[in-house]
Order: sequence, then structure tokens, then C-alpha cells
Amino acid sequence: MNRDDVIRMARESSFTENSGFDGCFVCNPHSLERFAALVAAAEREACAKVCEDIDAEYDGEDVLATWCAAAIRARGEKT
Repeated sequence: MNRDDVIRMARESSFTENSGFDGCFVCNPHSLERFAALVAAAEREACAKVCEDIDAEYDGEDVLATWCAAAIRARGEKT
């Protein structure tokens, strides 16, 4: 996740840019919760992708990496 990703997620969460300060955003509690959820989902997906890459690297071996990827993604459904 890079700076552009973070800014995109902030905008998706209805943060507003404060025109008085360059790079400063304003949000309300609902927007902040949405932003946190987007960041957490992006991190879960990145971790799951690492597992899938490991599984692909050890093709044919029983490394259970796809099970790990599914378990990581499922964490987002437990809220």
C-alpha cells in the first residue's frame, strides 16, 4: 500500500481535503471507521496474496498456503 492508495481510500471514505492545509484531510467518526475497514481489507488481501504466491511457488506440495489465504480473507467477515 502506497501513499496514493491511502489517499484514494481516504477519499472513498468521504474524507474531505482541508483547503487551508496542503495534504490535510478532515473526517467524521463514520468516515474514519470506513477508512479503517478499507485499510484492513487491503492489508488482508495483500497477506492472502503472499500465501497464494507461496502456494504457486510450491506447486504440487502440501503447504496449505491456499487454506491460509482463505482464512486471512475470512477475517474480514467476522465483524
